[in-house]
Amino acid sequence: MPHHLVKRSFRLAGHATSVALESPFWGELEALAGQQGRSLAALVAEVDAARSDQGLPLASALRLAALAHARGR
Repeated sequence: MPHHLVKRSFRLAGHATSVALESPFWGELEALAGQQGRSLAALVAEVDAARSDQGLPLASALRLAALAHARGR
């Protein structure tokens, strides 16, 4: 069963941006944000700010964060 991309919009560093990820990745990110007691937007902003390689797309950085969370369980 293919997973379709789901687009979400955020405001990062004062700029509007949107990110498209597959639903399972959004689910992991929402779970991570919930465990940390904060919003998904706050988590996305943290992942964005923490990218040491600004050439790494935000979507890729978010997928890596979701994967790390899933592996940590």
